[in-house]
Amino acid sequence: MSEQKPNGSKQKSWAVELGDRISEWTSRIFAHPYMQIGIILFCVSWFAIGLPTDLLTAALSILAITLTQMVLNTQYDREAEAHRRDVGMHAKLDELIAAKKGARNDLIGVEEKEEDEIVQLKDEVKEAIGDAAQSPDPTERAKAHRAIEKAKDELDKEVQTRSRKKASAKKASARA
Repeated sequence: MSEQKPNGSKQKSWAVELGDRISEWTSRIFAHPYMQIGIILFCVSWFAIGLPTDLLTAALSILAITLTQMVLNTQYDREAEAHRRDVGMHAKLDELIAAKKGARNDLIGVEEKEEDEIVQLKDEVKEAIGDAAQSPDPTERAKAHRAIEKAKDELDKEVQTRSRKKASAKKASARA
């Protein structure tokens, strides 16, 4: 029961939206340190009163599984939003690279390449700009040094982002 939004993404049904809001709200509440202390005090009280431990174990297991799914649901929504922003930012950068005279068009879509290819491109960019840094014109050298640092920082960020995404994917698949 999902409809297309004008931007092409799917609109969630009212039930899914309600579930998302409940998940986010519940995740925030149970993540608060006071709630964690409260759960510990509740369990200690349960044992002090002498109630059956099987019932407590079952309730805590169900609660743990439910909360885990709620947190994962919230995390999935945040990652989807972050991915959407990343794709938009890359489209803007690609347009700027294509519009800039003298820019290397082979850097368009660099985020789609493998990490080793990105590192290789980074080295090539540094080398090309380094050659410009040897220019006798001090203005050109200053521009080249700034460009080297900027390119290095941007590509370093891209490599780090890819590494984090791969690590997240591995952790998620290991948990599943």
